[in-house]
Amino acid sequence: MSSKSEKQNLERDHSALLRRVVIPALLVILMIFFSFMAPRTFFTWYNIRNILSQSSYAIIAAVGLTFVMIGGGVDLSIGYIISLCGVVLGMLMVNYGLNMWASIFVTLIIGVLLGLFNGFIVVKLKVFPLIITLSTSMIFQGLSYTISKSATTIGFSDSFKFIGQGFIGPVPFCVILSAIVVLIAVFFLEKTYCGRYVYATGGNDNAAKLSGINTDKIRLMTYAISGFCSAFAGVVLVSRTGVSASTIGPGTEFTALSGCILGGVSLTGGEGGIIGMLCGALIITILGNGMQLMHLGTYPQFIATGTVLIAAIAFDVYQKNKKSIRKLKT
Repeated sequence: MSSKSEKQNLERDHSALLRRVVIPALLVILMIFFSFMAPRTFFTWYNIRNILSQSSYAIIAAVGLTFVMIGGGVDLSIGYIISLCGVVLGMLMVNYGLNMWASIFVTLIIGVLLGLFNGFIVVKLKVFPLIITLSTSMIFQGLSYTISKSATTIGFSDSFKFIGQGFIGPVPFCVILSAIVVLIAVFFLEKTYCGRYVYATGGNDNAAKLSGINTDKIRLMTYAISGFCSAFAGVVLVSRTGVSASTIGPGTEFTALSGCILGGVSLTGGEGGIIGMLCGALIITILGNGMQLMHLGTYPQFIATGTVLIAAIAFDVYQKNKKSIRKLKT
């Protein structure tokens, strides 16, 4: 019995090691490839800084999505949570003259409430989260356009713009913020009991319940974290662009989801991590950036990104099928 358990653990460790090696290796290969294809422009500090700045808000949003996916769910509404929170932030600061920090605080609270709304419906209705969050994204879209009246808000203060456009030394402040979010998330998932409960809930809901974990509360928590991270991403994005509009934010869900899947976060839950997601998100950004520097159009970028994503999904399915076959044999 113990030898079987040891064999299963060894196989699980081998699968995790494979994920940890393949994704960073792909990131390095892409960087080397584009360094040769665009030698004068790609591997420069200006371009690297640009890549990190461009991906900072998407990485923050993807951190929240990682929690949800590891917990066995998915959230397709994050793009319109960003949109709605960005619109509210702009109106509070510019239209109503509310203090910057108070406006940001209210925006983050709204993000948490929207995430809890998603989580509550998922937990209560027991419906596949893809359908629920696709539906709520339409609600958030409608609210965003209703509140903004399709208008664009500008005129933000320089102190607010510093969040997305400022620098600490040579490093963009938004990159520092995204790094802090990543480090906190890594610590939470890997070093706390709540983080282990998230993995247990996504890995096997029934077993987690039998071990005394309140899986409904854990799922609510993951969606609340996703809502918070989406709102925070909205703050960074509005600050970086200097514009608040309902059109800013939608599409981030695809980038975040692509980064998560490519980074080894399983579609069925219980597997993956923040560092893998970070590598996946950077691969997506570098792919787009490198192809632009090679003067390739938008459509070839879509083809390349879609192909990489399908390969990542196929790898995930392959790993799951191997585990299922092993279970049947034992």
